Amino acid sequence: MMFESKQEVLDWYDRQERALSDEFIDNVEWGKVRDHPFDERLIPVLLYMRDVETLTDMYWQELKRTPTGRDPVISKFMERWGIEEVTHGEVLNRFLNELGHKTETDWASGVRRAVSKFYHVNTYLLTSLTNLIGHRFTATHMTFGAVHEMTTAQAYRRMIEIADHPILTGILKAIIREESAHTQFYWSVARLELRKNDSAQRLARRVIEHFYYPVGQGSLRKERTKRVVSVLFGEDDALAVLDRAVTQRVQQLPGFEGVTKVTEKIGQVAGSRLMR
Repeated sequence: MMFESKQEVLDWYDRQERALSDEFIDNVEWGKVRDHPFDERLIPVLLYMRDVETLTDMYWQELKRTPTGRDPVISKFMERWGIEEVTHGEVLNRFLNELGHKTETDWASGVRRAVSKFYHVNTYLLTSLTNLIGHRFTATHMTFGAVHEMTTAQAYRRMIEIADHPILTGILKAIIREESAHTQFYWSVARLELRKNDSAQRLARRVIEHFYYPVGQGSLRKERTKRVVSVLFGEDDALAVLDRAVTQRVQQLPGFEGVTKVTEKIGQVAGSRLMR
């Protein structure tokens, strides 16, 4: 699906119905969550996923301080994106509670408070830099967004395979549908922005090749990221699927031919044999 303007992309996105509607959430068989076995080693993975989704409002507040976030089309998308992502975190938290892993009432506030001061300082400096660069950085923001959404969707697909829990599977499939719509927006706008000039392409490619990191790393502790990525993508087959679904799609963006950073970084963090 190719678009010729950001407004066309937004119009398409606005037509997408929510997968995690109130009706969907109400109809989840919450009372049967404990009727199915669940591997305890996956609890930290779900907690990480929940926390990443919950912190999206923080990312959005950061983006608002840049030319990208002030773009009216991108801003309108981000408003809905933020609501949907936070809902993902809330639903994952409810699943954890139904599973017996009880969390505090104000758990979301705790997640935000746990973000390090170093992360906030570093983000402030990066935001200042992007303001100096201006709208040329929008292509980089959108490319990063597309990569993070695609890798997140692959992480959920891996969780479906590993957990094999029917109720969690239904929840994650609904989340994936929304993440896929987010991916389409980010990827399409990135493509449009990258087509504008070679300097935007060079900048975006350089940033991805030198500063890409798995989603959540930085705002969450590095050891948590490593644990989650190792569980989900430590097997070579899983990394190969990620390469086809994410890296090869990124390579279709203008100026990104031959870029393999995403697969390489995920493989290194996961300790995959392919990266040794």
